Amino acid sequence: MEKLQMNYEEMLTKAIEKLPKKQEAKDRFVVPDAMVEISGSRSIFKNFGEVADKLRREHAHLAKYLSKEIATAGSVQGVTLVFQGNIRRDILQKKIVDYVKEFVYCKECGEPDTKLVKRDRVTLMVCEACGAKHPVRNI
Repeated sequence: MEKLQMNYEEMLTKAIEKLPKKQEAKDRFVVPDAMVEISGSRSIFKNFGEVADKLRREHAHLAKYLSKEIATAGSVQGVTLVFQGNIRRDILQKKIVDYVKEFVYCKECGEPDTKLVKRDRVTLMVCEACGAKHPVRNI
């Protein structure tokens, strides 16, 4: 029995040695950088449509959140979002990261594979990875 045990342990050691070395995990989801152009008294979020699509959220929902958080009027014009006033890129980027934490990442598993579903008067964030459902605040 002991000889069989040694063979098993040797085989296990050889198998472990043949496994590929663990690589550092790269995030498959990266929050896109905001591209902002200031034109007079307006700030134009140039890649707004791309960011909303990457986050898998409705353009109107993201635009409403950003307008309220920055406390200025904003309007969607095609794939851009135009704000009244001069908004710095770093401020807008921080607000996008805050949005992702609150409305994109699952509260249970931390994955970005979620969608927003409206049930009656409550908006739920439903995770497609683990199946968790959490209510989110209305904006």
